[in-house]
Amino acid sequence: MKTFHPLTIIGLLAFTLSARAADWPWFRGPDHNGISKETGWSSKWPAGGLKQLWKAKVGIGFASFAVSAGRAYTTGNASDADTVFCFDANTGAELWKYSYAAPLDAKYYQGGPSATPTVAGDRVFTLSKRGMVHCLDAAKGTLIWSKNLMADLKAEMPTWGFAGSVLIEGDLALVNVGTAGAALDTKTGKIVWSSGPDEAGYSTPVPFDVAGQRAVTFASKQDVVALGVKDGKELWRFPWKTSYDVNAADPIVAEGKVFISSGYNHGGGVFDVSAKPVKKIWENKNMRNQFNSSILWQGHLYGVDDNQLRCLVLDTGEVKWSDKSVGKGSLMMADGKLIVLSEKGELMVADATPTAFKPISRAQVLGGLCWSAPVLADGKIYCRNAAGDVVAVDVSGK
Repeated sequence: MKTFHPLTIIGLLAFTLSARAADWPWFRGPDHNGISKETGWSSKWPAGGLKQLWKAKVGIGFASFAVSAGRAYTTGNASDADTVFCFDANTGAELWKYSYAAPLDAKYYQGGPSATPTVAGDRVFTLSKRGMVHCLDAAKGTLIWSKNLMADLKAEMPTWGFAGSVLIEGDLALVNVGTAGAALDTKTGKIVWSSGPDEAGYSTPVPFDVAGQRAVTFASKQDVVALGVKDGKELWRFPWKTSYDVNAADPIVAEGKVFISSGYNHGGGVFDVSAKPVKKIWENKNMRNQFNSSILWQGHLYGVDDNQLRCLVLDTGEVKWSDKSVGKGSLMMADGKLIVLSEKGELMVADATPTAFKPISRAQVLGGLCWSAPVLADGKIYCRNAAGDVVAVDVSGK
């Protein structure tokens, strides 16, 4: 009989645990694409619904969740103050909270913060609607530094406030603030480079590699742009003008091509950014991401087209299926399955396939208006509504 050294057994156990559970430390997950590496979670739920592990109230807002090192983070607004919350991911116990003055800024919607916290190492970074960046100790919630970018960069605030989450690349914190972004020193908050004071778009910067260098792309006010991370030098751009300048969904980069989509009946398209100038491959109105970003999986795009869930072929933009039960909902993905939260708080899971949307399981987990993307981490799915009701439900299968 074959035997194993005790250290080998420990190593195998550690590998198994890491394969099963995966942190979600920032918006759109570890690879910035809405896809989790987590396996072993249960997609077949009890007929009576999912077990609620804990719930909390965090105030009005549309931030999603960051989950890292056993802690869950989100933000909300109450009594003209934004608050960053840190919960014990398993029990929901409030570990700390950090508040600062901030108006609700409701404008044709409920208001509150839009950007999801970003956890990097022992720090958590947030961006408010009015351009305040805070760097906090991730375990204690103490302030390390803060920066008022509207004041320091003379940057104009977009109509609905700054919404893109902070992206950490090495010792730089990149933000979609100003004409084409800005970068801060993660240790001090010092501005390393900036691009101008014009209004920003609403998307979160997405990192990628090109020609041996690290780059970032995002939707600005009326363009999709790519910059070098270190110096902010523009690599390419192409025009993308949407009504009311609402370019909110993140670009998706795949093999020299970029998919971008916006709402207000604009639609989406794929562009060859390796060509000079950038070349349009296709553009149509089949995918209109008003605020939640699509997911690319095995040559197909899954996303919310205005008020319905839809699957497109990446290469052509052809519609494979549509489902109207989701409304203006949101989604993520793990282990080949879509995890979808409807606008009315119904959580669903289905195989990600271009054949059809056929939920394996579904459960009502929240009421109210649900536009923020759900997050799977360590056998739990975190969901919230606009009013700030937060729930963590058990999908561990235990």
